[in-house]
Formats: sequence, structure tokens, C-alpha cells
Amino acid sequence: MTTELQLEGLDGLRLIGEASGRPSDPPALLFHGGGQTRHAWGGAADALAERGWYAVTIDLRGHGDSAWSPDGVYDLDRFSGDVAAVARRFDRPVLVGASLGGISSLTAIGESPTPIASALVLVDVTPHLERKGVERIGDFMRLGIDGFDSLDDVADAVASYLPNRKRPSDVSGLRKNVRQRADGKWVWHWDPAFFQRIGSDGGEPTGGRFTPEVRLDDAARRVSIPTLLVRGGASDVVSKEGAAALKEMIPHAELVDVDGAGHMVAGDRNDRFTAAVLDFLERVVRPSLVPRERTLG
Repeated sequence: MTTELQLEGLDGLRLIGEASGRPSDPPALLFHGGGQTRHAWGGAADALAERGWYAVTIDLRGHGDSAWSPDGVYDLDRFSGDVAAVARRFDRPVLVGASLGGISSLTAIGESPTPIASALVLVDVTPHLERKGVERIGDFMRLGIDGFDSLDDVADAVASYLPNRKRPSDVSGLRKNVRQRADGKWVWHWDPAFFQRIGSDGGEPTGGRFTPEVRLDDAARRVSIPTLLVRGGASDVVSKEGAAALKEMIPHAELVDVDGAGHMVAGDRNDRFTAAVLDFLERVVRPSLVPRERTLG
């Protein structure tokens, strides 16, 4: 059973979350990738809740059911500011971030003057990304800029981007990732202004000017909490060299490759992804937590 939460991001922007588990359990906040929604985590949140974690999946600004930036600006300051604002409402949360959510979490932790998290889990993202992989993501996101005529067309587009996944026969589940305009067209469930930023940078906002490497490198070097990188074994976005570079910046970080998974690790191999995260949380993070009541602030 899940509970919808209304949270406040930077400058009080309304963010929507969905919680699984007991509020008294240690919190784990999950932030999705660019162009996704809080529903991208598959059964990971429920699995965390079953193991005694208060798992909260959150729609980033301009995505899903969260509010759009009033001025149409979507940059790293906004996203990392949102992550930091939400994290401070919880007691030492674990931050789990995929792609854009991971970059935002890394920056929020590394640039915060005070501790805001107990651990960091990066999902197929590091400061150094493979340009071709980033461009492929941008190309996929552009497929829906003018809208799709039907949910079947949406399913076809997803299948072309993720050929290793079986195309669903029931496409109704895609309603979580798209919305229908007044003209009947189906479009991705994000603010069009977010896509304009993608277009100006030539790719998903996890590369290029959106996230300058020097800033991310500096943030990474300041991360002192337990850190795990879960990399898709077949990822074209994070290479083994990129993972090794993160290890140099965060020497205590652990690295796990999920065989058979691409950039969308949680969606490609949710079972192995969840097992890797739970092993890290139970083995490394939970022993460091002092039991006490944990509730929203």
C-alpha cells in the first residue's frame, strides 16, 4: 500500500511523492531520471519497504504530477535545490538517484554546508558520461515532441529505444508516463520547457552545459558518506572508465555492474538492481543508523 505525499522543493515548489512502508523506518528517497516519473522504479520501493525502509519515490520538478518551474527554468541549481530541500525534511535519508536524479543528489550532497543524507546510491550516472549514449537518450525523447496518435505508438517508440525489453501487449500502463493533450495527442509527462533545455544542450540534461564536469567532480570529491554506484552492465551512458573515475573521486564508493541492464537499470533488471541496493543498505548503511523515531519534519 502506498501513500501520496506533497513535499516542498526549492522556494516552496510543490513536489509529489509516493511512500511505501512505515514513516518510523529509516527513509530512502528515490529520484528518477530526466523525462521519467516516480513510477520508473518498478517494484524497488515496495521491496525496500518490505525490508524495513520508508521508501519515497518523488516526481522531479516539471515531471509527472509535480509542479512546473513558474519561469520555465530547469537547471542543475533547481534540481539539486529541490533534492536538498526534500532531504532536509527527513532524518538522514538515503538518496537514490538515477541519471538526472543522481546528478542532482550528488550535487545536493556535495555542495550542502551541512549533512543532508546518510548514504548515496547513484544509478548509472557519474560526472563523466559517454556522449553517444547521452545523445541517444535525447533522440528518443525528441520522438514525442509533437505527440503520439495513440498509446500503441508510444509503446512502439519505447520498444525502439529499449529493444532488449519485451513490448507490452497491454499499453495502459504507459498512461503513467504520458498525458493526453486537448487535441487528443499523447505527449511525455513533463513540462515542454524542460525539453527546450534538452534541445539547447544537445542531449539529456545529464551532460553538456547542464552539468559541467568540473562542478560535478568538485561535488563528488566532497562526498564522505557511504556511496554505491549501480551501473548497467550494457550501459552506453556510463562506461567502465567513467565508473573508475568516480571511484578515484570517491575512494570509499562501491561499484556494482548489473548484467543485462542498460542505462535504465531499474527498469531493465529490477530484481538485480533491488538486490544490489538492499545489500548495500543492510550491510553498510543500517548499522550506522542510531535507532530513533523518524518522521517528516
